[in-house]
Amino acid sequence: MMAIGLTIKALGTFLELLLPEILSRIIDEIVPAKDRDAIIMWAVIMVVLSLLAWLFNVLANRNAAGVARKVTQNIRHDLFDKTLYLTCQKTDEYTIPSLESRLTSDTYNVHRMVGMMQRMGVRAPIITIGGLIMTFVMEPVLALVFLAVIPFMLVLVWLRAAKGVPMFTKVQKANDRMTAVVRENAQGIRVIKALSRTERERTRFAGVNHKLREEEIHANMVMAVINPMMNMFLYLGMIGVILVGAYRVNAGLSETGKILAFMSYFQMISRSLMAVSRMFIMFSRGMASSARIMEVLNSDTEKDWLPGNYPDGDPAYALEFRDVTFSYLKVRDNIRNISFKLKKGESLGIIGATGAGKTTILSLLLRFYDVDQGAVYLNGKDVRNYTPSELRHAFGAVMQNDFLFGDTIAENIRFGRDVSDDDMSDAEDSAQAAEFIDALDEKEDYMLTAKGTNLSGGQRQRVLLSRAFAAEPEFLLLDDSSSALDYKTDAKLRKALNDRYPNTTMIIIAQRVSSIKNCDQIIVLDHGVIDGIGTHEELLKKNALYAQISDSQMGGALFD
Repeated sequence: MMAIGLTIKALGTFLELLLPEILSRIIDEIVPAKDRDAIIMWAVIMVVLSLLAWLFNVLANRNAAGVARKVTQNIRHDLFDKTLYLTCQKTDEYTIPSLESRLTSDTYNVHRMVGMMQRMGVRAPIITIGGLIMTFVMEPVLALVFLAVIPFMLVLVWLRAAKGVPMFTKVQKANDRMTAVVRENAQGIRVIKALSRTERERTRFAGVNHKLREEEIHANMVMAVINPMMNMFLYLGMIGVILVGAYRVNAGLSETGKILAFMSYFQMISRSLMAVSRMFIMFSRGMASSARIMEVLNSDTEKDWLPGNYPDGDPAYALEFRDVTFSYLKVRDNIRNISFKLKKGESLGIIGATGAGKTTILSLLLRFYDVDQGAVYLNGKDVRNYTPSELRHAFGAVMQNDFLFGDTIAENIRFGRDVSDDDMSDAEDSAQAAEFIDALDEKEDYMLTAKGTNLSGGQRQRVLLSRAFAAEPEFLLLDDSSSALDYKTDAKLRKALNDRYPNTTMIIIAQRVSSIKNCDQIIVLDHGVIDGIGTHEELLKKNALYAQISDSQMGGALFD
């Protein structure tokens, strides 16, 4: 499509270049001969060429718009696909607001650049080069006068390109920062209102918005200064052409038609050079955005992970951590020397203060991140020897701050998987969600808002638990998944886990001792290291921290 459009654009441009030459021939040769038929014939030819040039330009411009839309659609699709499969480490590196900005404003800048380059990227060079050739053939002396200002204009175009890309890169980074603030406020609006921090957030947004404005003003001012300078050189060239042309006509060295044709070519070339100058503004924005997009597209993703060749562990255990150490920022270890083993159907409870490293253990098990030292085994096989999809297919998980989508309860539970109605009903019963779902008028067809804000906290957790149970996974990972449940519902949930999933290996992270006291093993984490491991009764006797937590909760109060 692009090749066809550029070909049509080139044909239309060549037709435009013929018009001044025909006009010159009519004025200098045909009119003096007083040949009315010839005048009419050439006039009709000019009209036909003009209409064809207009038609070709319209078709080429429409084609360019279609190509730009299709290209941008494909880029957005590829970029979104890449974003879905980025490693968690890369996602942390880019940040979510930056990825959002690259998917929206950066792709829009590329869209404009692709469209403009097709419309002007062929026409402007053909008009400029072809016009100069025509003027040299027609009036070499006047062409040299005009050619004298071309180097100055080319320098300005080069400066615009050289300065533009770095400046517009800064603009896009400032836009990332503004997007981050908007995203944080949109997600935390309830907290902001509850704590009366609306004015503070308004001020914070004003700061990043002002920074973006300053970057845009600086970039646009530098770009804008070049336009008047381009015009100045163009007008100087025009003045020189008019003066020399008038002298040559008076001296009988040239003809009026040639001067008029030359001025037409001069205007066409001038407009093309100005268009090239404007094009470089858009080109600078587009290239800055393209670099940011390509940075993501060229990143390694989980699709690139091939099964490794790491030594196997003990196949007698369903899950095993062996001397695992990990750090997110590679500065300070977030967990250190973590070791435990679980046989099929056993359960592990993990408890500890905020930041102790509980969620990190689940992230390593799901291979959101790779261990720095040690190894994690699933059924005796290092998790790095699995493909990510093969590994994660074995798990049902409810992560901390998990997400519900703007869809029905049924679709949130199925989540695109082949889950039968009976399996979904069983999952809802196990998660203690059936009672409140049946009370809704639409039942499972009840439409949720994004993040499930039209449900209570406990209801959201029960829908998320239903999603984890629905596919009958081999392993269950529950990260603080019952914190919003009342004690009666929590007790029913624990009973359902014991009765209905006896062969499912579980890891349960909780702040309540009551939620994990019946687990086969319990780990007490303290600042990333295991402070104690054993059953509930064993830890009460030999671990002071666990005993303190248990006593302070007095049978179920929240540990803070």
